[in-house]
Amino acid sequence: MAVFLWLYWRYLGGAFWPRHNSEARRALLRANRVAPLVFTWAVLAGGLAVIALAGLWIVLFQLVKMPLNALADLSRYSWFTVATLIGMSAIAAPLTEEPAFRGYCQVILERHFSGPTAIVLSSVFFAIAHGPTQGFLWPKLLFYFLVGAAFGATAYLTRSILPAIPAHVFGLLVFFTLIWPHDAARRLIADSGADAWFWIHVGQILVFALLAVWAFLRLAAACRRLKA
Repeated sequence: MAVFLWLYWRYLGGAFWPRHNSEARRALLRANRVAPLVFTWAVLAGGLAVIALAGLWIVLFQLVKMPLNALADLSRYSWFTVATLIGMSAIAAPLTEEPAFRGYCQVILERHFSGPTAIVLSSVFFAIAHGPTQGFLWPKLLFYFLVGAAFGATAYLTRSILPAIPAHVFGLLVFFTLIWPHDAARRLIADSGADAWFWIHVGQILVFALLAVWAFLRLAAACRRLKA
């Protein structure tokens, strides 16, 4: 998988044949270097957004009955096998989805629409793309739309997909290890009422969403200073 991802990334970035569209592929990938301060604010904003969205997932799972995100039974395997499987899974998705949606897709959209419109459209496509595997249910579509919007805003502000990748990896590690394995035990509010943890997760959404907005504003300000 590592070899495949390297070849995939290199091709999308302009390497290999055909040479006549190398520059076009490089521009569409948008894997541009970012100033350290901008990169730091972008990763922080993405990470805070991921924590807020983790709370949103838990709350939505207690409000609406939904099928579980299928995870293989890994109990028969060694810790090393499980760790490498989870680690590669957490890396593979960002290294394919960020080039596809925040790179090629959003760059093309930005050529024809305003930045916010391009972010919205690419986020809609991102949400729909998860439907076949996770279900076309409005809570899941909303969740993936908001994920796409956070990473799309990061790519638009920094003019690069690179800062979104660490936040995307972080998010998948959180969901693989802390969120999805426990979804089966979550009870609907309609059946058992709202317990203290439900309200804690509501607070998690509000607090970290506000922190994410603050971080995105600081990111935007840092990007403006670099352009000035």
